[in-house]
Amino acid sequence: MPASLALKRQVVTVCRRLYERGMIAGTDGNVSVRTGVGAMLITPAGFSKVDVGVDDLVEVSWDGARKSAGRRASTEQMMHVHCYRRRADVGAVVHAHPPFATAFATAGAVLPSDVLPEMVFQLGNIAHIPFVLPGTTAVADAMDPHIADHDVFLFANHGATTIGPTLESAHQRMESLEHGARIVWLAQALGRPRPLPREAVALLHNMRVANKAPLTPNDSRSRS
Repeated sequence: MPASLALKRQVVTVCRRLYERGMIAGTDGNVSVRTGVGAMLITPAGFSKVDVGVDDLVEVSWDGARKSAGRRASTEQMMHVHCYRRRADVGAVVHAHPPFATAFATAGAVLPSDVLPEMVFQLGNIAHIPFVLPGTTAVADAMDPHIADHDVFLFANHGATTIGPTLESAHQRMESLEHGARIVWLAQALGRPRPLPREAVALLHNMRVANKAPLTPNDSRSRS
């Protein structure tokens, strides 16, 4: 089934929010949503995301065959496909270059997620991925050991990818990642950030797992 106009508008809205909130520049970033069995809607290659409109989005099958006329799909499409293939619960993928989070990845510094309740609950553990050349199958290969139990990925010297059951959740995780990274950076300027008590982290992780109910075909959150 072709992607609905409403779903396309959601993708365009997320692209503009990423741009307006300084998480991408130029042609940075890519966004996709699952549209059915073996298919996804993804942003086009070579576009500033603030300029992307509903008619610029590309629907492609997971083997790379284009299902809609028009633009060429993002060069990172294989990373998105890998997320969908490996995680049946993933309905959307967001890739961006949020400055504070990417600064941690570029400096080779670990961004802790156990210092803020919101980071633990929204993000879980953050997967730190060694540098791989963007736009290649090496990106998916590097994610593979972590993808089963992570929703947030920081790529050394590159950027970040977040996944979720819906486009809203994947985008919110990107925002939470950047907001948390900024707070950690500021805390480091004042001293050493203090981790949450282990008991609190364990409780928040349990709440997070309980909150991640799998989608069903009739779920109101399901992908169109």
